[in-house]
Amino acid sequence: MITAGDFKNGMTFEMDDQVYQVVEFQHVKPGKGAAFVRTKIKNIVTGATVERSFSPSDKFPRAHINRRDMQYLYNDGDLYYFMDEETFEQLPLNAESIGDKLEFVKENMTCKILLFKGQVIGLEPPTFVELEITETEPGFKGDTATGATKPAVVETGAQIKVPLFVNQGDIVRVDTRSGEYMERV
Repeated sequence: MITAGDFKNGMTFEMDDQVYQVVEFQHVKPGKGAAFVRTKIKNIVTGATVERSFSPSDKFPRAHINRRDMQYLYNDGDLYYFMDEETFEQLPLNAESIGDKLEFVKENMTCKILLFKGQVIGLEPPTFVELEITETEPGFKGDTATGATKPAVVETGAQIKVPLFVNQGDIVRVDTRSGEYMERV
């Protein structure tokens, strides 16, 4: 058991039959009244982030989340197949258990599968991926001074915003956490 007074960034705990991760925390001791812990917590399964205050003595069971490196192989309808890189065991996952995290993952890419009590609760793609631009409007010379962007589709089918100088066929680095263009490779 951990108390709210022991919270640290990245710590995971169980509350209301859900698994939460501490994103931010702050110990507050007002001049009048009891101290409390102001937190921003993220539901690991749904991805929703909420702000909540706790008494420093509130107790929660610690949630141990296993992260296993697995290689994304292919999808077959609603099932996505991953292979454990140590045992070579294949694991089929449905779209509901991994959400929209696969929009920047291409075949043969290594991801982390999040397991809680033997159940898959999520997927962590690599932080940065290099993808080819498959569809975008051509940029115009002289338009780069304003920092303007245009929509582009990458090889996985995801849509991102890129600077005007990026053309179809270019390889770009994308941050999978925010879906933002980082640089041209």
